[in-house]
Amino acid sequence: MSQYRKCTRCGKSKSEDCFGKAKTCLECSKKHKEACKKYEKTPKGFLMRLYRNMKSRVEGIQKIKFHLYKGKSILNKDEFYIWATGSSKFKLLFKDYEDSNYDRKLAPSVDRINSDKGYNLNNMEFVTMSENSRRGSLSRWNGK
Repeated sequence: MSQYRKCTRCGKSKSEDCFGKAKTCLECSKKHKEACKKYEKTPKGFLMRLYRNMKSRVEGIQKIKFHLYKGKSILNKDEFYIWATGSSKFKLLFKDYEDSNYDRKLAPSVDRINSDKGYNLNNMEFVTMSENSRRGSLSRWNGK
């Protein structure tokens, strides 16, 4: 006899095998994931994800790179959004990213100009993901 439980998203009672580890059914989880992917392809959604990733590096949630960000500062979310949405460089890079059908190499990325400092307005610039990666590789090879 199979057990039933109620999905917290759609409110329907479904058999236990319709659920994964989450409290939502697999069907709702899939729809939610697709909606998030679509939202993250908008400038606002993209910036939300970008800020969340920056914050997770500084706070140590992304443990692999935490040693590079430990003790570094980060501007608050509202300051970041004002800076980013007012940036002509972000708008240009995001348009190129859209026009490329979302080629990850062309995605806008925030680079810290001085890696010894945190995410502060005078220490950040927008570059492509590819350029940011290239700069990171150069600084590792140069011992900086």
